[in-house]
Amino acid sequence: MKSCGVVVEYNPFHNGHKYHLEQAREKSGADVIVAVMSGNFLQRGEPAVIDKWLRTKESLLNGADLVIELPFAYAVQSADYFTRGSVQILQNLKVDSLCFGTDSNECLDYGAFGKFHQENSDKINQKYQEIKNNGSNYPQLMTQVYRELYPEWALDFSSPNHILGMGYAKENASHEKPMMLYPIQRVGNEYHDKEISHDRFASATSIREKVLSGERIDLEKLVPKETLKDLEESELVYLEKSWSYLKYQLIIQPVEQLRKTYQMVEGLEYRLKEAAISSTNFNEFLQKVKSKRYTWTRIQRLCMYVLLQVTQSEIEGTWNQPYLRVLGFNDQGRQFLKEKKKEITYPVITNINKKNEQLLSLDIKAGRMYSLISQSEKYQDYYQAPIYIKEEEK
Repeated sequence: MKSCGVVVEYNPFHNGHKYHLEQAREKSGADVIVAVMSGNFLQRGEPAVIDKWLRTKESLLNGADLVIELPFAYAVQSADYFTRGSVQILQNLKVDSLCFGTDSNECLDYGAFGKFHQENSDKINQKYQEIKNNGSNYPQLMTQVYRELYPEWALDFSSPNHILGMGYAKENASHEKPMMLYPIQRVGNEYHDKEISHDRFASATSIREKVLSGERIDLEKLVPKETLKDLEESELVYLEKSWSYLKYQLIIQPVEQLRKTYQMVEGLEYRLKEAAISSTNFNEFLQKVKSKRYTWTRIQRLCMYVLLQVTQSEIEGTWNQPYLRVLGFNDQGRQFLKEKKKEITYPVITNINKKNEQLLSLDIKAGRMYSLISQSEKYQDYYQAPIYIKEEEK
């Protein structure tokens, strides 16, 4: 079976995502679309508005054939780690191609870029080390690095999907058999747009903000019926709901303990603790902590690590013992897994039990925290079998 991968969050799933799945199948000629999807916590350091099981079902009913969870150790990370984990999963599944959206207007040959990075990684790292303490944030630093080393490309690391696209290309080029890359141009609103200016396509950010604010919009024009139902009937989850739990952690933990948190560097534990004591909500807290050096997104991710008391050893545990957590499939997806069974080297996990729970301990902890934040009794990991969509249900 010819296969194409997509890397997604679906927060929430909307018409642009459905278009992406359609384009992935059309451009690649794939028989099966494999979605690597973040679980209940996302790259920007926030909980998903709808849980991973509902998002899995929405995607399977709208173009995906197999959904694999991107573990927390990769999902709540900067672009380099996020893309590395995603591509490694697709490579282990022996997926033929990768289709991703880009918000760049440049006609960049992502394959050539990946090859360039692979061949010049030492120069790139050296240049980064030379300038990393100049007060700029990571996207600004990487833009400077590449413009000095390869000025004719005029690369810009400020657009999120373009950054991810370059990350996929870099990681893909490091493998013995790179996947074919199919970038597709974003349609409708930009990634961060908060206003809705298109009658069919809107950014997940704008949809999410309108829904959470209670503002009345014609959602049925922007999202599939399955998403519309879930948004109307579910207890929606958002960052502010985690504030009381985070504030408790920051106040109650001594700085010596906070210092052990993954990516807690340069005395940030003092800054976070002080801001938590004097803040009444998440937004106020973030305003006090963020700086030119520490972006809003980086601080949010660090907050999620504090919330879950994530350590370096927990993150490295996932990196060193990778696995494939199956969230859902249809008949095509199940057949694909069956065909690839002998080629897959990662453990394939469909149900969590006593034998494999240690392997997924960080994801299980994240699932429990998500249930706590959402005030839901719904299990996120134990006793959850993969979503199975039969042909007649589509």
